[in-house]
Amino acid sequence: MSVTLSISKSSIATIELDRQSVHNAFDAQTIAKLIETIEYANTLPIRALVLKSAGKHFSAGADLAWMKSMADNDFAKNLADSKQLAKLMFLLANVAVPTLCLVQGAAFGGAVGLIACCDIAISTPDAKFCLSEVKLGLIPAVISPYVIKAMGERQARRYFLTAEVFKVNTALEMGLIHQVSDDLTLCADGILQAIINNGPCAVMAAKTLIKEVAGQTIDQTLTDLTAERIATIRVSAEGQEGLSAFFEKRAPSWQN
Repeated sequence: MSVTLSISKSSIATIELDRQSVHNAFDAQTIAKLIETIEYANTLPIRALVLKSAGKHFSAGADLAWMKSMADNDFAKNLADSKQLAKLMFLLANVAVPTLCLVQGAAFGGAVGLIACCDIAISTPDAKFCLSEVKLGLIPAVISPYVIKAMGERQARRYFLTAEVFKVNTALEMGLIHQVSDDLTLCADGILQAIINNGPCAVMAAKTLIKEVAGQTIDQTLTDLTAERIATIRVSAEGQEGLSAFFEKRAPSWQN
């Protein structure tokens, strides 16, 4: 299978893309399978979701054969295909639990969108990135909201327009990647352990809070919202347990 899902004993879901013969490029079937897998994972009692790829490269982006078939289709069929990719990006960006993307080798085109949709991204030192669409006379339309949020409008103005390949140090500086490691598994394990040490409801609420607050004007409406959020979680069962554990100098129940 091109897409697999596994769940660890610590309730970490891992989705792996394995189409190594085409450098993990994705086509309509792969996109559909990713959508199905993410939707299913989102129904499970998991603590985090990891997105990774098998082999030397994270993903070359769109499969060339798929792109050729789309070029032969009319507008309506192209729109339907594009909406599927948009659905994938939206689902990944809105998974309830923290998402972690592991990147190695090349991450081109739509693959950069997958990275940008995840909450945390780590890569190997040899990783390279490219928003390559304009080279083909296309634009990175569907992924643009997520990539611009991740790298910023100023950086997008350069890399959307030039389709330059950029290395990991540049990706790190602009915020597309959070950390670089020679051992992605070891690095990911540390991040995931930090996540599962925290209150599971609080982590999901914190993720929602970011979406509610980011880019908003700091006014009475926003300050009222944030006050409501902290008051609500303080009186929740998990909030009460966390505070009790802290004052009693013991581990909270979710760490047992």
